[in-house]
Amino acid sequence: MAAPDRGLTPPRAGIAPAKGGILPPIINLRPINWFFDVNRAMSLWPVTFGLACCAIEMMSVSMARFDMARFGAEVFRPSVRQADLMMVTGTVSKKMAPAVVRLYEQMPAPKFVLACGNCAISGGPFKFEGQYGIVEGVDQLIPVDVYVPGCPPRPEAILEGVFAIQEKITGRRWWPKAEEIPS
Repeated sequence: MAAPDRGLTPPRAGIAPAKGGILPPIINLRPINWFFDVNRAMSLWPVTFGLACCAIEMMSVSMARFDMARFGAEVFRPSVRQADLMMVTGTVSKKMAPAVVRLYEQMPAPKFVLACGNCAISGGPFKFEGQYGIVEGVDQLIPVDVYVPGCPPRPEAILEGVFAIQEKITGRRWWPKAEEIPS
């Protein structure tokens, strides 16, 4: 059997990791690419994809107190075909793994993945010897761009994850860090 792309290993037989990648641009002009990258970073559309308790924190990020819309990631999309950011929040079971891969492959390129919470990153408290139902890290299925640790991660941490995605897209941090803000 040939090794899958990007060095990803399937968690068990029958669940293959996502395939694909981003093709290089047809016309590669730096100012035009920068313009599109800034617009793309300031209008991220996350998909509503909460699997467990971390999804409550993901929802709170979009509410009035934290208001993710101020930072350019406003509209949670009900369809992956309209989204460009998948926030995997919670425990990924092996029964759910094929659906995660299918949803990732249905997203249009360029697409980004944010793994929120210890369960999505490494299996969390469900990682123990002899367990057979939980994927020990969503990065075994799809390529993850940013990891947000915590059980559950605080909304501020999820916002920092969104900022890291924006920085990855544009190469620049657009928002001040907490220690840079005068008190």
